[in-house]
Amino acid sequence: MIISINRRNDKENYMKQYKIDKENISTLEALEYIKENIDSTLTYRSGCKSGSCGSCSILVNDKEVLACKCKLNDDITIKPLKNGTIIKDLVVDLEQTAKLLFKSKAFIEKFQDINIKKEDEELIDLQSTCILCQSCYSTCPVYSVNKDFLGPFALTRVLRYTNDKKEANNTKKLDAIQVNGIWDCTLCGNCTIACPQFIDSKTDIMNLRMKSVQNGYSDPTIQSNDFLNEFNNYNDFNTGFNPNSF
Repeated sequence: MIISINRRNDKENYMKQYKIDKENISTLEALEYIKENIDSTLTYRSGCKSGSCGSCSILVNDKEVLACKCKLNDDITIKPLKNGTIIKDLVVDLEQTAKLLFKSKAFIEKFQDINIKKEDEELIDLQSTCILCQSCYSTCPVYSVNKDFLGPFALTRVLRYTNDKKEANNTKKLDAIQVNGIWDCTLCGNCTIACPQFIDSKTDIMNLRMKSVQNGYSDPTIQSNDFLNEFNNYNDFNTGFNPNSF
């Protein structure tokens, strides 16, 4: 089996091939074998080895996967995740993850002591399983044009804390996601497809849009649309008729 790995040193990116004679192993086990037996300089990140920590997320044949959960069936190409700063080989900088979570206020800001019912837990159950593997971040096309986009995992976590009864300021979290947030998403659904935890971030973002509208916010891209503004203000017939009824 031939494994091609995108390596990066201090100066450049380059592809390097490794031949291993192993069957029925995971991609992470292949990386470990290469490091222990062929090339000790190979650098990658891993943690729990059971699909729970998200640290081994990489690209295999240009698709985001958890290396510990991805079986090798054929010759493959391995690359680091996209949209992140590569530290070395397959390791990307996680600093941006913390920045996006902080900017979007994806955490409890004001705790309130309240009894939690089973139905309250179900509201945040799926979003709480996010392991911050950055697969959704890697596959999101918006980051290629807007590095300040809060993005799928941060917005999914905002929905989780917006629905959390222990957060006293849950509706105020919507303030933090109006700019470079929910309205900048293209709703392409790449994040939903890439998530190894089966979290539907696209639907989460749509839910946040609905909550925003219910709390008095509106889509800024519609407000700034010159055509619609001219259309709404057009009244040459002096009939008083407004097609949008306001």
